[in-house]
Amino acid sequence: MSEKLLIVGGTGFIGNALAHAAVASGLFVTILSLNKPLVEIDGVKYIQANVSDVCQLKSHLKCSSFEFVVNLSGYVDHRDFLLGGREIIDVHFNGVGNILEAIDWSVLKRFVQIGSSDEYGNIKAPQTEGVRELPISPYSLAKLSSTHLLEMLYRVHKLPVVIFRLFLVYGPAQKENRFLPQIINGCLRREKILATSGMQIRDFCYIDDVIRGIMLSFTNNNINGEVINLAAGEPLTVRSMVEKVRDEIGHGEIKFGGREYRRGENMELYANIAKANELLGWRPLVAIEEGLINTISYYKHSDYGE
Repeated sequence: MSEKLLIVGGTGFIGNALAHAAVASGLFVTILSLNKPLVEIDGVKYIQANVSDVCQLKSHLKCSSFEFVVNLSGYVDHRDFLLGGREIIDVHFNGVGNILEAIDWSVLKRFVQIGSSDEYGNIKAPQTEGVRELPISPYSLAKLSSTHLLEMLYRVHKLPVVIFRLFLVYGPAQKENRFLPQIINGCLRREKILATSGMQIRDFCYIDDVIRGIMLSFTNNNINGEVINLAAGEPLTVRSMVEKVRDEIGHGEIKFGGREYRRGENMELYANIAKANELLGWRPLVAIEEGLINTISYYKHSDYGE
């Protein structure tokens, strides 16, 4: 393949894994991010820029064109509107508009927006793509608004876009401040870990499965304008996941109930993944036991997650 891929926000956990897979497939990869990579990937071009600054984006991208664009920009932040939530909306929603203004649409084959299960808000599980969403935070509103903008651009301008709603992605090299790395490293260090009661039901999907789904979207022309869940489709309580980690490591003191639940959070977030199978021929291949062993092994041999 001689096509070019732009990964916006590509220095993070998912972006780094996607870049490795894309380079291996023969794509020419450019990563645009506000942050510098901890370790550069051979063959990848890096651009440091802020998606909130449309002039900066246009300056960096004016001489480039890409067949594929994957938008991973932004950050997970559940602050309330009155506690800085307006900034979260601006970064996520306006960032998508800025990217669309800066890229060349004439050669674009697929724009992949990485959405979030948070877009569903308090919709009853299992969450299915066709429901009317009920966002409960500035972050979930901003991600959902971006989805609606892109759906509109598909309807009106035939923008070749697909929106993937990811649930809880995990795997080696995830940042240490994320949920599973915190639990894994706490158990490895024999620390006392404060957790909620852990009755939230969540959907954990291994990073390799998510990357495979994204890569499949580059060569599938039946998905334009679609919202598709990428998840394991297997409901697990947070408590059971924490206990799996502790049992695999063999030690770790977990105090369930030591933390409060996040205000307003949906206690049951797990996906219906029938649409991904129907349109992409995709299903998760890595079982939770295998994924956890791989992930724990990484942190056993590392001082930190990337």
